[in-house]
Amino acid sequence: MHEVQDRPYIFCHMLTSLDGKIIGPYMDTPEGEAAGEEFHKIAFGGNPFYKHQGWLSGRVTTDDNFTDYRVPAVDEGAPPVPEGDFVAVADAPMYYVSVDPSGRLGWESATLHYEEVTAHVVEVLTGKASNAYKALLRQLGISYIIAGTDELDIALTLKKMKTLFGVKTLMLGGGGVLNWSFIQAGMCDEISIVMAAAADGSSDSPALFETRGGHAATKAMGFTLQEAKVLSGGSVWLRYLIKHDAENK
Repeated sequence: MHEVQDRPYIFCHMLTSLDGKIIGPYMDTPEGEAAGEEFHKIAFGGNPFYKHQGWLSGRVTTDDNFTDYRVPAVDEGAPPVPEGDFVAVADAPMYYVSVDPSGRLGWESATLHYEEVTAHVVEVLTGKASNAYKALLRQLGISYIIAGTDELDIALTLKKMKTLFGVKTLMLGGGGVLNWSFIQAGMCDEISIVMAAAADGSSDSPALFETRGGHAATKAMGFTLQEAKVLSGGSVWLRYLIKHDAENK
């Protein structure tokens, strides 16, 4: 992994089915469970392949896995908070970075537990987030950064993660729209896919990359294969590097 000057090195690490879905009943098959264990070992095990300081996901992925679609317990009468970012913990060994532009996630704690991993929560907000929501985050001790007025500024998000929190390597972990947005913005360096030997045929499950909502362009791209490895349960681990724009024309 090469050094990136103004932002962390970004690797997109995802578990998928044979047909590229990132969630669904396939995950409950023996093959899906075996692939899930391999996915975890690569990024979060006792001796992970990637030595990162945090992972980043979108609002829906966070609600699906951690905040359970709770309504945030905001106080609309909260006094005005100071302008700008709020850094509660600047030296955590691991961060969970949640892209939540409008401030809708119902956090109850600044600490997130994911199996054996403990992480400090960082919310990525835009100017659309209310004072009441930012006051709640401060009350809970959750760090937040402001990255954009109405739309997420990916480059600013990553610059602040490096300068404010010292993150040198960051895992991008979905959903599909967020993954593709980072790639289209030139803010992803590597793709790591653990593909399970399973599928469920669902037409509603999100895919690895998506352009729903018009947040990124539908643009064909090629990638450079770095490694292909067979893992347990018939799963495979595929690593690709992102080609530069000139190579994709």
